[in-house]
Amino acid sequence: MKAAVRLFATTVLLFGFTAPALADKYADTVQLFKDAGESAQFFNKSYGYAVFPTVGKAGIGIGGARGEGRVYAGGAYVGDTTLTQLSIGFQLGGQAYSQIIFFEDKRSFEEFTSGNFEFGAQASAVVVTAAASAGAGTTGSQAGASGGKKDATTVGEFYRGMATFIIAKGGLMYEASIGGQKFSYTPVAAE
Repeated sequence: MKAAVRLFATTVLLFGFTAPALADKYADTVQLFKDAGESAQFFNKSYGYAVFPTVGKAGIGIGGARGEGRVYAGGAYVGDTTLTQLSIGFQLGGQAYSQIIFFEDKRSFEEFTSGNFEFGAQASAVVVTAAASAGAGTTGSQAGASGGKKDATTVGEFYRGMATFIIAKGGLMYEASIGGQKFSYTPVAAE
């Protein structure tokens, strides 16, 4: 178990320090999702969203994921969020990805920002291909690409008021679920 924890920590640090420096990683990640297929349509029909520029995930039997993000409502930055995930089962490898969660309405936004929100085991995400590589999909969703950065096509919809999209950044892992992801939320201090 100690080896799995060390591998996870090493992978998170590796992906964190080797990522290119961005002027505004949140704005850049939002733009990436706006340019990547059907996920762009969700910006116009959602109450708000949470965006995670980099989520690091690793596992050998026991795995975990972690990422820091920002929450937006009506296009305005309203708070910070942290994603954590612990999983046990058949898994091997490590990966880094960007993730966005759209909130269909105020109710789903308030559910997420209530303090400690968790995706159930049945939760799934659409994997968006934002580069010239093949797409992949999780149970119930599909993704694909014809090769160009803006050619990605996805099939996504709201499930219980939320829709989640992922863009793989690197790594290889046999398992791509979002079930069991837990989120903490801290509102931005009023000025």
